[in-house]
Amino acid sequence: MTVPTAAPGRRLPLVLRNRAFGTVWVGQVLTQAAVRMFQVGTSWWLIGYAASGSGGLAAGLFMCVSTLPAVISAPLVARAITRCAHGSLLRAAAGGAGAAAAALAVWAGTSDLPVAAAYAAALALATCQAFFDPCLTTSVPELVEDEDIEAATGFELSTQSLAGLGGALLGALIVDGGGIAGLAAGCAVAYCAAAALITTVRFRTADAQASDTADAADAADAAADADTERAEAPPRRTLRQILGALPYVRAILLCFAAANLFTTAVFVVMPLYTASVLHGDGATVSLLEASLGAGTLLGSFTGARVPGRPSVVGSACLGAMALALAVPGLIAALPVIAGALLVTGWCVGVIGVRFVALFQRLVPTADKPAFFAVMQAVLGATFPVASLLFGLLGDHLSARTLCLIQAAGLVPAALALLLLPGHSRTADDPVTGPVADRGADSAAPSPAPAAGGAR
Repeated sequence: MTVPTAAPGRRLPLVLRNRAFGTVWVGQVLTQAAVRMFQVGTSWWLIGYAASGSGGLAAGLFMCVSTLPAVISAPLVARAITRCAHGSLLRAAAGGAGAAAAALAVWAGTSDLPVAAAYAAALALATCQAFFDPCLTTSVPELVEDEDIEAATGFELSTQSLAGLGGALLGALIVDGGGIAGLAAGCAVAYCAAAALITTVRFRTADAQASDTADAADAADAAADADTERAEAPPRRTLRQILGALPYVRAILLCFAAANLFTTAVFVVMPLYTASVLHGDGATVSLLEASLGAGTLLGSFTGARVPGRPSVVGSACLGAMALALAVPGLIAALPVIAGALLVTGWCVGVIGVRFVALFQRLVPTADKPAFFAVMQAVLGATFPVASLLFGLLGDHLSARTLCLIQAAGLVPAALALLLLPGHSRTADDPVTGPVADRGADSAAPSPAPAAGGAR
């Protein structure tokens, strides 16, 4: 029997033709689905069951706690990614989250769970995820060949949208059916399965990557050249130096950090909207969250095919998000709101694939561990503020008013991104050389087979 092959001119999706990357990608799908399921489910538990009198503030504080680790641990994460084997760090992060979720499930199953325990569990899970996500992004070149980096970035970033679908669909429904104990048990299973999958993968080291591209006869010369390059390599730069050397990237990060102050509030606003405006249950929350996740997934797999410079595409997407987020403030109809969230998610997916692929090209390899950690911190820095602010406002203003505030807040960020000056080209600069310029100024990164996607 012969092994089936793809038709001429076609290639299998990266996750099928690269077993190592596919396995790690599935592991990330499980971890982010688990953390999203926990966030959605616990937010609904706080609003609908545990703290109905001040549900907005309780849910906002919970989301704040869930995002703090990514912000405050960026330097520690960067050092850990630089010094530790990436496979070991990924396994430890997934395993630690599984243990925390299992402990919470046992506690909730044997006694009444205090709200503080849910906050503590959220802090533990978010800390593990703060190590997992940038570590996986940094390790992409250890799993795939250079020509597959963009496709790998699309698949890796599409994890969040898959997590949005799976986690949003299951989180609130599990809480309605099995309480917080069932929710924590499901998260524990997902995390432990991810750790087990990653254990089976062998990550290539830098030396192994070099040997894959060198002929056997030239192996000794390649090793000698690598030793010379390491000896002549400049000292590792600090986070401040990295961002200082990348003004174009820094400006983009600041624009999206400002936008995130309003976009990420949707995770607090939607449960409040469901309870106070739609008078729905966990199934309604699941539908709205799943609409957002489905849109993000669609944007992840089509983002690389959207024409235009990244800054123009990003500005247009932020403007479209502003219009979509205003819809729930004007029309309180479930199908219309679900459609608006679908559009919002698509914009998020497009922005993710275009800009993370851009950063992969602009940032020097030696700086990537620190950069992706600080990227997560910068983009997440406004999340705790947004969660607390909109949660507190949710106890005093209507959910429909909160939607309009979100929409208005995105307009300045969209204009600022559109007005960014073009990326300067410097042929002899390793950061802004020809490869970097191609990512910054071309119409679009070349579409990847079977995956255009992004976060």
